[in-house]
Amino acid sequence: MSLLLIRLPPGAPGVYAWAISHDGQGVAAHGQAGAGLLPAAGRGVEVVAVAPASQLSWHRVTLPKGVGAQSARLRPVLAALLEEHLLDEAEALHFALEPGARPQTPAWVAVCRRDWLAAHVQALQATGRAALRIVPELAPQAGAARLTVTGTPEHAQVLVSGGDLPVQALPLAPAALSLLPGGGSDGAAQVQSEPAVAALAEQLLRQPVAIVQPAARLLAAAASLWDLAQLEFAQSGRARGARRLAALRRELLHAPRWRPARWGVALLLLVHLAGINVLAWQTKADLARRQAAVRAVFTESFPKVPVVVDAPAQMAREVALLRQRSGATSPRDLEPFLSAFGTSAQSEQGPTALEFIAGELRAKGVQMSAEDLAAFNQSLSPLGYRASAEENGLRLQVQQP
Repeated sequence: MSLLLIRLPPGAPGVYAWAISHDGQGVAAHGQAGAGLLPAAGRGVEVVAVAPASQLSWHRVTLPKGVGAQSARLRPVLAALLEEHLLDEAEALHFALEPGARPQTPAWVAVCRRDWLAAHVQALQATGRAALRIVPELAPQAGAARLTVTGTPEHAQVLVSGGDLPVQALPLAPAALSLLPGGGSDGAAQVQSEPAVAALAEQLLRQPVAIVQPAARLLAAAASLWDLAQLEFAQSGRARGARRLAALRRELLHAPRWRPARWGVALLLLVHLAGINVLAWQTKADLARRQAAVRAVFTESFPKVPVVVDAPAQMAREVALLRQRSGATSPRDLEPFLSAFGTSAQSEQGPTALEFIAGELRAKGVQMSAEDLAAFNQSLSPLGYRASAEENGLRLQVQQP
């Protein structure tokens, strides 16, 4: 399943930055367009919306016992816990809980304007590009602090993440440098920048920066476990299951960490295929040896036959000719049939008529119970015959090998 990544603008619905990835590891195409002109999101495409860091605030809470991510009381509980930290009324805000959050354990909560998020969700739905996931541009995480410079030279901003601290979006200006880790001093944090503001970032931060493309940042955001589509924005259970299945498939097929496993499976299949080919070759060679042995027996027994095409059929024909010349009977002749019938039949009722066609004898008027017929067949079997009941009697046939 491919990914269609759409960055939500900070304001009202308008122009969206987008990127497409076919494997979740690299960007195949990217650009900017209005909602109605975004790439199509048909079957096999997972739409992921990326919420900008400037529109999110982050708070640390500890859920009370009995309240989890699926609890009906989650929203009022979060509103009560964050009441003193919110600048807007709780009814106007949307809350999203950290993945895997558990009661009585500290967890992050992302907060944004509900009307802003609803406007973009509805705009995308109206054009057939409903987002299955909404991920933050950056989320709090442990590890070294990282600065990401984005925007344009006229409206540049620096995103502060890492250090297990809330993500902050600050203007890239001398006055804001004192708020950065280490006060903005040289080498205080890892710094990466989008190309449009890389020169400005190096000038103000006084250190080299790593260049990162905006589309690559969208792809990195999509790899997050976060999903802001919770509470009233939550997807159906079926949609979530399909998304997880698609993500797992994409991860197994393309993620670098699964490369050894993929090589192992490929090697196992190759070994299995080689084993099947070896077995087929051995079977073919054994069959050829058996056929050669049959031809050798036939050639030794009938040296006058110049060409061997089908040894078993030719041998049966030659044996039949020998029997015919010597006057010997074969199991398909009438005399052996009558002898077998007379020797094995235990019924006192004799046949009223006999009908013989080469290889088959019908005894009219002979009726046997199922037990008698089974015993009859048991006696006939060593002689190479079998019997079956018919409406008017019995039918004897040569037993097939």
